[in-house]
Amino acid sequence: PAPSPPTSVPRSRFSSRKTKPTAFIAAATTRNRNNNKNNIKMHYAVGFIGLGIMGEGMAKCLIEDSIAGTEATPLILWNRTQSKCEAFKAKYPKRQIIIMDTARELVESCSIVYSMLSTPEVSKAVFEGEDGVLAGVSDGKAIVDCATLGEEDMKKMSEAVVKAGGRFLEAPVSGSKVPAITGTLIFLCAGDKALFDEVKDTGLKAMGKASHFFSEEVGYGTRAKLVINSLMGTMVAAFGEGLALSESVGLDPIKMIEVIGQGAIQSPVYGLKGPKMVVKDHAPNFPLKHAHKDMALACEMAKEAGVEYSVMEKAEELFRGAREDDDLNVADED
Repeated sequence: PAPSPPTSVPRSRFSSRKTKPTAFIAAATTRNRNNNKNNIKMHYAVGFIGLGIMGEGMAKCLIEDSIAGTEATPLILWNRTQSKCEAFKAKYPKRQIIIMDTARELVESCSIVYSMLSTPEVSKAVFEGEDGVLAGVSDGKAIVDCATLGEEDMKKMSEAVVKAGGRFLEAPVSGSKVPAITGTLIFLCAGDKALFDEVKDTGLKAMGKASHFFSEEVGYGTRAKLVINSLMGTMVAAFGEGLALSESVGLDPIKMIEVIGQGAIQSPVYGLKGPKMVVKDHAPNFPLKHAHKDMALACEMAKEAGVEYSVMEKAEELFRGAREDDDLNVADED
């Protein structure tokens, strides 16, 4: 005999489809999804957490280099906004991509997990939540965290993962949206050396053009990243003033960008940012709020180290002023 309809139906992301009977379809969807989750534990699955400006491009590189998304190594996704996972999966209908409801389930289903989250606050919430990353860590699980956090935050994450039996690699990146999409990021790593050796020629190679290992002590990757981004911030601040000065004295700023690119002070960041500055194109590759966050962290690091950082501090003030200016309203822009 046919089973009686359930009195309550598990909530499903497919429940909005106009298919009847809704209750039976929703229940079947949930059962199938749970079966998929059980099945993937037999595979060497690769997990990715965070499909923002950086993460989406990085996950794309894993798919396109077949590091993940195959029958043997499915790509498991989780994002705070699940619709981004659905949109990503729709781009690769022939690839093995599975979306999880929680970060905990993702970690439980994977042998290695890459995470790229936007801020220390978001990273903390996703890592420490009831259904967060740490809740899914057990013996042998590997976490590669690519976010830019404070050094102490990164150390606490590492200690918690190791205490739960897992392995941890700190791997913040140098590069923004375009390098993430094109697989030309630079990874700045510290922590588990064996884990670094495992991923440097697979996942990191797919997503980047270079990977550097600084120390088995977590924190050194963050230090390297903050030095690089603080230098970039001061360069961009000075470059912006230079272009403004060029315009104010009647020089063609595009011509000046060309001249700068031909001399000893040329830099890829000037070639990328300069033309956008001139036409006031602020479409985000690396939003101001994130750039300022890194500048502020770098200033804190310099202060603790007891070194001179007056130039960096002035650039941080400029970034902060622009970020907090409600009339400009560019915190989420480039």
